[in-house]
Amino acid sequence: MANHMKYFIAEPVPNVDASPPHLNNTLTLAYQTHGSPNNPAILIPSCFSGRVESTLSFLYDGPNAPLNDYFVVVCGLLGGGDSSSPSNAPSHLRGLNFAKATYQDNIRLQHELCKSLGVSQLEAYIGFSMGGQQAYYMAVLHPDFAKRIVVLASSARTSWHNKSFLEGPKTALLNSIDWFDGAYTQPARKGTQAFARAYSTWALSSDWFRQRCWETLGCVSVEDYLTKYWDQMMGSLDALDLMCMLQTWYPGDISTAEEGDGSLETALGKIRAEVLLMPCRTDLYFPPVDSEQELKHLKHGKLRVIESAWGHLAGGEFGPQQDKDFISAEIKSFLS
Repeated sequence: MANHMKYFIAEPVPNVDASPPHLNNTLTLAYQTHGSPNNPAILIPSCFSGRVESTLSFLYDGPNAPLNDYFVVVCGLLGGGDSSSPSNAPSHLRGLNFAKATYQDNIRLQHELCKSLGVSQLEAYIGFSMGGQQAYYMAVLHPDFAKRIVVLASSARTSWHNKSFLEGPKTALLNSIDWFDGAYTQPARKGTQAFARAYSTWALSSDWFRQRCWETLGCVSVEDYLTKYWDQMMGSLDALDLMCMLQTWYPGDISTAEEGDGSLETALGKIRAEVLLMPCRTDLYFPPVDSEQELKHLKHGKLRVIESAWGHLAGGEFGPQQDKDFISAEIKSFLS
């Protein structure tokens, strides 16, 4: 059974210059646990705009879920609204005063959370999208902590194509009438909905629209789908939270996670964990070709492609049941 939301409060890092500033302030990591703490542990972080209570829940919620025999810890991304974010930080750190959060910040907190729960090693670290990038960072920053990592629709480095895409929703928000250079006093809904709509089409594929897949969600039109699943979901989030998460995603690159030569190939080659890469065939953010290139440099890597019209969304909790079943079966096999 799942526990209610819990909050891990991480103490300031001692003897560290305030760069970024929030590192010398207390941060809170929101999390839930599922299963007995006596079982092998698995960590699952949330993705961009993801929520702790729903992140990859098909993997651990249900009688046939592949992670039923594990102690599953699900935690929220900094900036995502559950953990410390511009929208919920103490008043002196809120809004524009909330410094940029990095993948390294997230991994530090997650590692400390695990220690506080008595977890000395993870059986696996499983992440979708930004969660998959965090999986890579965990494997690099703490090489022996996770025996395995599962990278769902993600990559070890944010590509230039991906960065160009991110400029679209970012620009839509920054130029909205209610953004006010981030100093808004009322929710910047015009901006956040513009952000969500600029994001929406890239999250799927042309096949998804050609097959009228919005009808499988009970929507009568594309406009109905955009309103229910984007305006009212991602479009309802805090504008500075969206920017905070985007600023974490944009520079993602494991070759810069620690001191090294800046070579992605070298960084991949140092990973000791077993790695399962699961891109979606039609993903426009993290296409299979990126995973294929990464696989060449991993010591212990496997590639399983999700054949789906659902694009990027196929790798997470918003994909159709057949994609969830495929992911569940592959993860169960990988862990056996």
